[in-house]
Amino acid sequence: MKKQARLVLEDGSEFAGWSFGKARSQAGEVVFTTGMTGYPQSLTDPSFRGQIMVATYPLMGNYGVPVKPKTAEPFYDEQGIPKHFESPLVQVSGFVVAEACAEPSHFASGASLTSWLEKNNVPGIYGIDTRSLTERLREHGVMQGKILVEGSRDVTMDSGIITHPVADVSPKEIRRYRSPGTAEGERLPRIALVDCGAKANILRCFLSRKVELICVPWDSDLRNIEYDGLFLSNGPGDPKACNKTIATLRRAFDQGKPIFGICLGNQIMALAAGADTYKLPYGHRGQNQPCIDTETNRCYITSQNHGYAVRGETLPKGWEPWFINANDNTIEGIRSVKHPFSAVQFHPEGCPGPRDTEFLIDRFLDQVKKTI
Repeated sequence: MKKQARLVLEDGSEFAGWSFGKARSQAGEVVFTTGMTGYPQSLTDPSFRGQIMVATYPLMGNYGVPVKPKTAEPFYDEQGIPKHFESPLVQVSGFVVAEACAEPSHFASGASLTSWLEKNNVPGIYGIDTRSLTERLREHGVMQGKILVEGSRDVTMDSGIITHPVADVSPKEIRRYRSPGTAEGERLPRIALVDCGAKANILRCFLSRKVELICVPWDSDLRNIEYDGLFLSNGPGDPKACNKTIATLRRAFDQGKPIFGICLGNQIMALAAGADTYKLPYGHRGQNQPCIDTETNRCYITSQNHGYAVRGETLPKGWEPWFINANDNTIEGIRSVKHPFSAVQFHPEGCPGPRDTEFLIDRFLDQVKKTI
């Protein structure tokens, strides 16, 4: 039996629809993403932690979810990394779509979108005008909201706020990985990955290139970690909350070893360098963001998921913008003029794509190999 549901925004506006997934009420920051596909990856992306995701593409769920049919559990590779997701769990607080396909058709599907969300205790709402909702978010900026499901207990707007989302998604212990197929005892480039909520495809991209990965929590000081190169991952929320990561990175600058950051890592690098960051009105989320390389003037289509950006005019001497967003001219990457320190706001490893800028990972590893 269908249950009615409403999406209520903090400005008082409401959107009526129907419940799918878990029939429960839930609050969170309401954001929109413009990707046409890739909902299994987006919904499990730790950068969406605590947010209610609005899909601008009208149909979701048509190819189901690639999970084990009976349990709806993820598939893992030989190193325990989820094969088809960015993390083992659904990270969003809710999912808002125009149409949710109840009967998916795909050879790899093991569950429908609605049954998978229900398994993960995540509510969804369908049958609303997502075009009108997106226009409101573009005009007024992202805001707190809540999905209210008929027959479930009401929740407050602020109940969905996570004080420190990075600490919430970052691992509590160090994890070590080694590229499969490498000889035991073979000296591989050792990369320390500061995991602020790293997407699984970041790990897969590195491990496909013959490296040793040491994944450390967001607040690790790295004092007892030997590494050849340092990588800063993506993650949710305000980068200024990652004060311990910023302090660690400043110490790492003094060592002069190659450093590369992605998404939140770009903002953390800017703050460590002495620049400032700010919250965007509605952020960049989707697989179709155009970014211009300031060195070549070439434009790349990129995958992004962030609500904060670097304030370009605050970059100190010795640092420069590397990539610029072709839509709104925001900073999409920075780099040091003299040192092998660089970062981008987008995802070179984007899964399911595009991956036009994956060569940036190779560039970083080439810098690392020169120092070994």
